[in-house]
Amino acid sequence: MTTLLSGGRIHSPAMPDATAMAVRGDTVVWLGADDVGRAQFPDASVVDLDGGFVAPAFVDSHIHLTATGLTLTGLDLRTTTSLRHCLTMVADHAKAHPEGVIWGHGWDESGWPERRPPSTSDLDGLLGERPAYLSRVDVHSAAATTALRRSAPGVEDAAGFSAELPLTADAHHRVRAAARGHLTARQRRDAQTAALDAAAAGGIVAVHECAGPQIGGLDDWLAVRDLTHGVDVVGYWGEAVSSPGAARDLLDRTGARGLAGDLFVDGALGSRTAWLHTPYADAPDSCGNTYLDAGEITAHLAACTDAGITAGFHVIGDAAVGAVVEALARIVERVGAPAVARCGHRLEHLEMVTAEQATLLGSWGVHASVQPSFDALWGGPDGMYAQRLGPDRAAGLNPFALLASQGVPLAFGSDSPVTGLDPWGWVRAASAHRTPGSAVSLRAGFAAATRGAWRAAGVNDGVTGTLVPGAPASYAVWDADDLTVSAPADGVARWSTDPRSRVPALPRLAPGDPSPRCRQTVHRGAVIHG
Repeated sequence: MTTLLSGGRIHSPAMPDATAMAVRGDTVVWLGADDVGRAQFPDASVVDLDGGFVAPAFVDSHIHLTATGLTLTGLDLRTTTSLRHCLTMVADHAKAHPEGVIWGHGWDESGWPERRPPSTSDLDGLLGERPAYLSRVDVHSAAATTALRRSAPGVEDAAGFSAELPLTADAHHRVRAAARGHLTARQRRDAQTAALDAAAAGGIVAVHECAGPQIGGLDDWLAVRDLTHGVDVVGYWGEAVSSPGAARDLLDRTGARGLAGDLFVDGALGSRTAWLHTPYADAPDSCGNTYLDAGEITAHLAACTDAGITAGFHVIGDAAVGAVVEALARIVERVGAPAVARCGHRLEHLEMVTAEQATLLGSWGVHASVQPSFDALWGGPDGMYAQRLGPDRAAGLNPFALLASQGVPLAFGSDSPVTGLDPWGWVRAASAHRTPGSAVSLRAGFAAATRGAWRAAGVNDGVTGTLVPGAPASYAVWDADDLTVSAPADGVARWSTDPRSRVPALPRLAPGDPSPRCRQTVHRGAVIHG
């Protein structure tokens, strides 16, 4: 049976002015004008788009599903405006949910007037003997009650422990594991399903789950992997190996797409755990944390490359990026750039990268899985980045234009629950970068959130992530009021939507413009939302 979507605007490089699209089974079979479509497919089931905008569905290149779902269904602290506001929300949530562990996420003291995080005493005073885990917005530190800390074996002797301050490094991993232990299987499953439902409602048909022993553990990942849902889950397992045999064995045991994702070389800037060459501006005695040394990074890359497996790391600080690029250079010297490129290695976040490093990464075919919403939230001369690094260093973060210009394949994602499942917001943030010269065009941003993310997962068939005849019928229908494109923040229009340009239009996404509203999400011909 053929379905004809008629009366809208189809985002397709094959026919930029198409107003109708025919789908047979799970495949796009035709694009063109409404009248031609109705004549060519007289027996088709016709769907009236009523002016809707049909675009390739999005892919989130970096997500944590269980944590996302726990935030969506539980205590979301990302809107807190002060320490007092945060503690009030915790107290109200505890009163409304009198049993079980309190799992909260999203506080960010860098924007609070107190400029200090919740302490152990703060939480104990509110919650007494109740276990509570409250992760910072970057999920690289967390405040926790004494009751929860007591249930985390060895936490007091672990790196990153503090009696009153939020926990970082191994101490954080231990207390997070203890908090997970208080969750039931039903709570986890409900959280994972809620996250996938939210993705589908946002026009997202596939997500890259960045799992690992320090994040959710193997049981959590296996539960995610075995979920039945319309949204595809592509898994990456962040655990280091030192031989090709160990790499193959770990991939077989986990069923992951690669040994990449959040394999931590360092932490995050907000928690002051990203690994820097020079100290933090607001912590002059610290250069952050190092979780893998040069030998371990090189061994993992060598093992995965020799086994033909995708490798990758979480890298944010300039020292962390430098260590990985140097390790890649050693592997390229040994086996050659084509062998490295065939593996599709990827780096997550990649916030502090130089022009020379970008050139090398582009020449080696290394994918950059990046989060444009980071700049929207924390960039600018007065943002969190500037607090941590000073304005000059902060201005070099998240250089999307540099990466794209050097041929580094970009894939956009949320790092949810760190930022929201808002793919048009990612595209908007990338085109309205707070640093002049670092923005990319809306078209490039849209490609990074669709085709680029599919390619980062190893799908290189040339059609997935687009709407052309022969492509998978994976698309979303949007209510978009205006399909004329605005210039980015620096005022430079980088592409044209003049019909003669043969470039399909995108919605206006200037700061302040409303985001398109998702009416329906379809993946391989099946409706998964709306």
